[in-house]
Amino acid sequence: MRVLLIGANGFIGRFVADRLLADPAVQLTALGRGDDADVRFDLATGSPGALTRFLDAVHPGVVINCAGATRGGARELTRHNTVAVATVCEALRRSGCGARLVQIGCGSEYGPSQPGSSTPEDAVPRPGGPYGVSKLAATELVLGSGLDAVVLRVFSPAGPGTPAGSPLGRLAEAMRRAMQSGDGELKLGGLGVQRDFVDVRDVARAVHAASLSAAQGVINIGSGRAVRLRDAAAVLARVAGYGGALHELDAPPGPLRTALGHPRADADHTPPAAYPYPDGCGSWQQADVRTARDRLGWRPRINLEESLADIWMEAACRI
Repeated sequence: MRVLLIGANGFIGRFVADRLLADPAVQLTALGRGDDADVRFDLATGSPGALTRFLDAVHPGVVINCAGATRGGARELTRHNTVAVATVCEALRRSGCGARLVQIGCGSEYGPSQPGSSTPEDAVPRPGGPYGVSKLAATELVLGSGLDAVVLRVFSPAGPGTPAGSPLGRLAEAMRRAMQSGDGELKLGGLGVQRDFVDVRDVARAVHAASLSAAQGVINIGSGRAVRLRDAAAVLARVAGYGGALHELDAPPGPLRTALGHPRADADHTPPAAYPYPDGCGSWQQADVRTARDRLGWRPRINLEESLADIWMEAACRI
């Protein structure tokens, strides 16, 4: 099976590439903006015609799109998350390869949900920020393209390679700094939010399964269990061997915010500004993952403690 992987150097894409390379039945070609891609192509600026010519030459059976941006202004997010997907869809429509498209979406497309609930695929999306809006627009383009396509809505990916700017990445970095400087207490804010964390290696397994299946539409990929960020911090402290005290700062008034990582709050150390939780999903998010089980035969295998241990191992290497 010839597979074209777009975004092989990203957080999710790296593990998808590893998973596919381990399958002897897969012939993998990586397309991206970096020098180490098999083919250099920028989806945000390249034309559908140029991509069509490449598809006709390579003739993949499956195209997997892991490319995109998670941070930036509305214009940048739209360019990398929406316009790029429009280019992929148009190129596939023009091409004679007839490839199946596996698009990586995200749980942020749903927006805030009711605490205690599990979000199914037929929930009405109400994204709470420009990132979720740009990803939802991409999903709608894929679903309306007429292609053989599936969108995997990945909730909160975690594990090795977790970006340092993500909530779990900032949490690990704050703990690393506290241990390095010998601080006996770590003051953290915004730990009340609850998220559905899923290991990135389990996400890669889901992508592999989706590329081999005939499933179409939207499929949620998550653990099916919301975890409070406060509890994740306690687990991280245990796996890191941090014996200090964890103190949660009072949340500031107004919209929910997080300000992870300021070991001291005194005159010589001013805490950094609080940042909105980046996904725009409010205080609670939990995936209904029954469709992934029924249509892909997929279940998560790696628990959050293992994911956090791997995040910590990478952070500890910076000590």
